[in-house]
Amino acid sequence: EVQLVESGGGSAQAGGPLRLSCVASGWTYSSGCMGWFRQIPDKEREAVAGIESDGGTSYADSVKGRFTISKDDGKKTLYLQMDSLKPDDTAMYYCAAAYLEYCYLLPNTYPFWGQGTQVTVS
Repeated sequence: EVQLVESGGGSAQAGGPLRLSCVASGWTYSSGCMGWFRQIPDKEREAVAGIESDGGTSYADSVKGRFTISKDDGKKTLYLQMDSLKPDDTAMYYCAAAYLEYCYLLPNTYPFWGQGTQVTVS
C-alpha cells in the first residue's frame, strides 16, 4: 500500500520561502510519476509541479521560476521548494503519485494522495 505524508506547510510572508516534503512508503521511487497539487475551498484541485522517474520536471505557468520540485530516491522523499511566495499561493498542498509510463499534471491520473499540508501566505 502506498502512503504519502506531507509536511512543511505553514504561514509565510509574501516574497518569502517555504519547503514542502512528502515521504512515501510502499512506493518505488525509481519508477512512475510524482507531483504536487493544490486546492482552495470551492475550487478544483490544480497542478503545481510534477517530476518523472528520470528527474524530468514540469510546472504550472503560475509557479514557473518560483517553485522547484525535486526528489531524493534514497530518502524516498519528494520536495517542493517555494520561493517568492504570493498570497495567491495560499492553498492546501497535496503530494500525489502514480505508476504511469507518461506523466501528466492531471489530478485524475494520480491514484495515490497524501492528506495535504496547508500553506498560507500573507
